[in-house]
Amino acid sequence: MLAAVVAIFLVYAALFIYRTSFVVGGERYFSLFDDAMVSMRYAKNVAHGYGLVWNPGGERVEGYTNPLWVLYMSLVHLLPIPPSKTSLIVQVTAAIFLALNLIYARRLALVVSRGSDAVAWGAVALIATYLPINNWSLQGMEVSVLVLLTTACLWMVVRNYETGVFSPVVYLLLGLATLVRADMAVPYAAVLSFLVAADPVHRRRHLVWGVAALACAVAVQTLFRLSYYGELLPNTFYLKVTGIPFVFRIARGVYVLLQFIWKANALLFLLTAVLLLRRDPRVWLLFWVFIAQAAYSVYVGGDAWEYWGGSNRYLCIVMPAFFVLLSCALYEVARALANALDANRLSGWMFAASVAFAIVSMNSIYGVGALAEALLIRPPLHSGHGGENEQDVEQALLLRNATTPEATVAVMRAGTIPYFADRTSIDLLGKNDRRVAREPARLPGGPHRFVDWRPGHTKYDFAYSIGQLQPDVIVALRNRTNEAAPFLDEYRGVLLAGSCAYVRRSSQTVVWNRLPSRGCVD
Repeated sequence: MLAAVVAIFLVYAALFIYRTSFVVGGERYFSLFDDAMVSMRYAKNVAHGYGLVWNPGGERVEGYTNPLWVLYMSLVHLLPIPPSKTSLIVQVTAAIFLALNLIYARRLALVVSRGSDAVAWGAVALIATYLPINNWSLQGMEVSVLVLLTTACLWMVVRNYETGVFSPVVYLLLGLATLVRADMAVPYAAVLSFLVAADPVHRRRHLVWGVAALACAVAVQTLFRLSYYGELLPNTFYLKVTGIPFVFRIARGVYVLLQFIWKANALLFLLTAVLLLRRDPRVWLLFWVFIAQAAYSVYVGGDAWEYWGGSNRYLCIVMPAFFVLLSCALYEVARALANALDANRLSGWMFAASVAFAIVSMNSIYGVGALAEALLIRPPLHSGHGGENEQDVEQALLLRNATTPEATVAVMRAGTIPYFADRTSIDLLGKNDRRVAREPARLPGGPHRFVDWRPGHTKYDFAYSIGQLQPDVIVALRNRTNEAAPFLDEYRGVLLAGSCAYVRRSSQTVVWNRLPSRGCVD
């Protein structure tokens, strides 16, 4: 039966991936979420021999957060496939990782529930249908591999704890996970601290192996970063953490976490928390890892796309652990209710109904209308026909046709357009720009400054990025056009794939007769 469930999930994943695609100029394109396309830009440059840089021949800036994922993407770029299909390989890989995650999630649920098949299938159903995990993974973020590594390691920890066996494999895998994304050090530390406290027989071995593996992983990344980029920390750290008052970051982090819990249905979280009364180390482990990751999400102020709803990219990797606990809680409630009604034969149906209710609640990420995304009636976030990804690809192809290879393009969305346009780019929001990343954040005034801003999107310096660097083309300023206006006197607005772009009038790298003649004003 498990094989059949995995097969059904893979069919759903295939439909999901297809739903993210679109046709431009008679060719079907697959494009990842824009942040993932930033990683693809680095990966393409690695594959073409330019190194781990955003711009070929440009300044070395670590604008990615997922080193091993970028290296895997670079291998994809060695395949003899067109740029329109490279993202598809990454998406298929993510689908395979998610399918494997279901297998390990079932094993984890069986151990935590002491062999309850119903609880295990309930957990699988909750995980397989959860839109945020599927969206962030199948749109190319490193979430898929981190979800798999986290779930598999938790299963190993629980299994080894029950059998009294020590194995360093968990630390080696979690150390590998930190090379995929450095902040995996948070669940790593949560697992290590739990085992040091809960397994006194092997406490010394846990400390030695746990600290050594983490130290090696951190040392490898840090030494490479210092030698290659000349920095102790990645550029994204300066972008998202520095220049933002601590209290504002924490306030927004708490706000978006509570908003997530409320919209998902706070009752489900309360029911799950009741399991803590069992004093079961397996339950406490899963809770501890979830709480640690939630605390990290608060520390960084949440994610940039909280408006979409659901668990953000940080929480997604521990949601399978939460769903295992939720399935356990719903099963206990169904049994208790059936006993109270003297209808034990109905307990299975009650449990199935409660899981179905939880699936609907957890996937109503911005209201019940979000179910249309989960059911693929509507394309996933930013994707599909008419989505931002399609518009970005159209703009990129137009720019590639209407500029020479020497042209520079300034962008707000630093992934898709630079990747497909294949032009030297200027990152207006600083993810790939040292100077902008280190500037103070520009937060809104009044009480909105505590919650109404997006991490990684609060820093920009148009006097520098436009006035000083003078890009040949500026794409999609969007709601910041008024702030950029003082630096646009030398630019002419043109309508580019439905969005206003600005072209420098004196540019020698623009093929003017290939640009749309229709002007525009944002």
